[in-house]
Amino acid sequence: MKKPIAVKGEDVMSRLMGSGSIKSTFLLSDSPFYMSKDTVTTEVPIINTAFSGDIDGGLVSGLTMFAGQSRTFKTLLGLYCMKAYLEKYPNAVAILYDSEFSITPEYLATYNIDPTRIIHVPIEHIEQLKFDIVHRLDAIKRGDKVFILVDSLGMLGSKKEIDDAMDEKSVADMTRAKAIRSLLRIITPQLTMKDIPCIIINHIYQTLEMFSKNIMSGGTAPTLAANQIFFITKAQEKDGDDLIGWKFTISIDKSRFVREKSKFSFIVTYEEGINKYSGILDLALENGNVVRSGAAKGTRYALVNSETGEVGEEFKETQIYNESFLGSILKETGFKEYVKNKFSLNKTLSAIDDEDDEILDIEDEDLELIQE
Repeated sequence: MKKPIAVKGEDVMSRLMGSGSIKSTFLLSDSPFYMSKDTVTTEVPIINTAFSGDIDGGLVSGLTMFAGQSRTFKTLLGLYCMKAYLEKYPNAVAILYDSEFSITPEYLATYNIDPTRIIHVPIEHIEQLKFDIVHRLDAIKRGDKVFILVDSLGMLGSKKEIDDAMDEKSVADMTRAKAIRSLLRIITPQLTMKDIPCIIINHIYQTLEMFSKNIMSGGTAPTLAANQIFFITKAQEKDGDDLIGWKFTISIDKSRFVREKSKFSFIVTYEEGINKYSGILDLALENGNVVRSGAAKGTRYALVNSETGEVGEEFKETQIYNESFLGSILKETGFKEYVKNKFSLNKTLSAIDDEDDEILDIEDEDLELIQE
């Protein structure tokens, strides 16, 4: 009796690859959706670390959310990322979906952003945003360089809410959370497949529990859809009794790249804007790249030679936020590895988090309506 002829794996693979109705099908080993993603590095290393866990990393494609109370630098941080993207790609275009109209020509001039490269789209409600962004994403091809900023989701109502107001109806709107869920369900895969970064500004509120916590508005959909969620808070930055600016802290509420609950601080002063070396000093002290002596106003800082252990000249804190002091630490491989090991997310944990998101998506179907 003759043995049956075995079908070669390559033949089965070829038949299956050619039998589907979806054209963008690849071997997983060759899939562009799993290849290295486009990374946009900003000028501030601590912000790059918040995005990627890597000082030399930065913003990647997909959905990112900045959430916080009013005046916590959310919009300006979005513009800062837009600037980095437009500078990296001279032919890139930005789309600004605007419901707050807080981005003034002065803000754009501060960041040296050319307004002729920005498509400004005023929006009145969530459904209007959904319909418009779907059409524009459909017009984008993979390889096109487009940056999307939505300012903001928190200020958008639903069409029903507007219609009820026109009809003078005072009834609870139970459609807003579903409208947001629909919007994010549609755009999330498109952003990833077309390698487009999208930042959505959102608001937060505090729960009424005994130990209250911050929650993003919009139900559970924003949390489930986003690659990254930054909760941003602020504190005063003073020189003696004079208010010279603000210290903003990014708390990682969700990330596929950085350990959750990690915190990253950066300083913005009225005179100089964003301090490029914000947040580096504490990490350098932890890793031993810098030593501190004295106390209070008499504190001094000195660099430590990573090869010899020799301690260098001491400086005041006001004298170290520059290229020759903190800037020199950013070039050291050992320091970069320390930061990466401290903040980068273990890939196994990342996969578990994604699985949990899918479960919550089913169990919280109605909970998001209650939150609204």
